[in-house]
Amino acid sequence: MTSEEMLACLVAFDTVSDRPNRAMMDFIADYLDGFGIKAALAVDPSGTKADLIATIGPAKEGGIILSGHTDVVPVAGQAWTSNPFSLVARDDRLYGRGAADMKGFIAVALALVPEFLTRPLARPFHLVLSYDEEVGCLGAPALIARYIRDFPRAFAAVVGEPTGMRIANAHKGVAVYRTHVSGKPGHSSNPAAGVNAISVAAECIKFLMDEAETLKKTGRSDRRFDPPHATVSIGTIEGGAAMNIIAGECGFVWDCRSVAASEAAELEARFDDHCALELVPAMKERFPETGIVTHRHCVVPPLTADPANPLDALARRLTGQNEAVVSSFAAEAGMFQQAGIPAILCGPGEIAQAHQPDEFVTRDQLEICARFLRALGGWAAQPA
Repeated sequence: MTSEEMLACLVAFDTVSDRPNRAMMDFIADYLDGFGIKAALAVDPSGTKADLIATIGPAKEGGIILSGHTDVVPVAGQAWTSNPFSLVARDDRLYGRGAADMKGFIAVALALVPEFLTRPLARPFHLVLSYDEEVGCLGAPALIARYIRDFPRAFAAVVGEPTGMRIANAHKGVAVYRTHVSGKPGHSSNPAAGVNAISVAAECIKFLMDEAETLKKTGRSDRRFDPPHATVSIGTIEGGAAMNIIAGECGFVWDCRSVAASEAAELEARFDDHCALELVPAMKERFPETGIVTHRHCVVPPLTADPANPLDALARRLTGQNEAVVSSFAAEAGMFQQAGIPAILCGPGEIAQAHQPDEFVTRDQLEICARFLRALGGWAAQPA
């Protein structure tokens, strides 16, 4: 299949994160099996999702990981002009959910498998495909650990996020938290007779917004990022039962997108201390059953630019790019780096199209991606 034909097959699988991806992974495994390549699948506890690792070439150390996530974001409520799960070509653009983020990269890698097999590879390619990336990179830790345990050590990893095929050697990290405030309900005619969970949550959020300003002014800064500093954002909030009832419960989700790996953990500790020392005692003095609990949903480490990253220099040499860029969004590349595998981001499509209605990738981007992977294949065919 061509890259476009393969992309059409992949887009047709509805792999929104809250749905199974098993059918798509079985399709990929069957496709690889047709070329004599055995795919190793690992299934999640529900049995509906799987990750995949497959080696093209010799089972030797020093290969290149080609990594991508198979889940996509929802389409509900978006004004698509065509079926998001049917690839549609208009001019040079190929429209479909995941076309840019990031089934385009996976499609190119799969389409090139038969071509890679004709080369006398001295180093292998490893396809490493995850699930649940869009909801916090939840599937990647077990997948990377499985790769390290069961497969030869890799030279480095290319994570094919949509960078417009620019080499990105750094991305921000993200930590996501869920904070729940348990108050004391009562009649709103006497607010002092209870503990309003929404009001306490507002104090929590005020603290976080003040911390965001502090990070902006005095935290780690890297002007290559936009914005150049760590950020704090409140994603969702819900609470209360009725307009005339003191709110007994309130919960909100917040995140910290960090430049340095330590920033999110340090913010989490300061927030916990503020709640425990400044807010909770006054609540419990009146009603012992009240409190504030924060759960860590996920932590994705940043990818840090490293002058010793061998793939950074190699990829720029193969593509002719003079310098690397950075990505303000989080990705699984930081997890590879944390596990001791150097990584870069480089994939077809632009992040501006990701998560949008009428998401698209251009045919030109797929071709540039194919040229890059062919160049990597030429490098891999050289004696180690």
